[in-house]
Amino acid sequence: MSDREIIRPVREKEGTNVTFSPAVLEKIEKIKGRYPAGREKSALLPILHIAQEELGGYLSVDVMDYVASLLHIQPIEVYEVATFYTQYYLDPVGRHVIEVCRTGPCAICGGERISAYLAKKLNINPGETTSDGLFTLKEVECLGACGSAPVMQVNTQFYEFLTEEKIDQILEELRAQGNEDKPEKSKWIEKFF
Repeated sequence: MSDREIIRPVREKEGTNVTFSPAVLEKIEKIKGRYPAGREKSALLPILHIAQEELGGYLSVDVMDYVASLLHIQPIEVYEVATFYTQYYLDPVGRHVIEVCRTGPCAICGGERISAYLAKKLNINPGETTSDGLFTLKEVECLGACGSAPVMQVNTQFYEFLTEEKIDQILEELRAQGNEDKPEKSKWIEKFF
């Protein structure tokens, strides 16, 4: 097994009661309404983003089961999607999830150097979270911006043409935000309306 392989262990139910607020449920119904009757599963991706953001920052088995019940699908259908896409977190993560592209074009343009620099600055390895819970560093597959490599995404914000100086500036801004609420424009629930 290579050191770059991602191991995503299966988790067990915690038995917590999971529910969206009435306001979020109303938005979920609007998203579901965009799809034909009987095709509610088509709303799975945006609803998982919202669930992750609104219900603790990651997708526990209980949260995934709740989403399945809202869409009238089997829980395994949610697990398959949540374990496939790197944007869904199955374990608790830091307030700011930094995803660095590790594919060819970014690597050629310095992506590996950027990832190593971030790891050194944050004193963590990819897949780990800082002791203050502020940052999680992840290496991910293509972020879809090969022409502006190296790139990274922090939560919903995208950063291109990265340099060590830009990384320092971004980290400084994120640290200054501390544990303030995310601006509305960077919340997933707002991205779908």
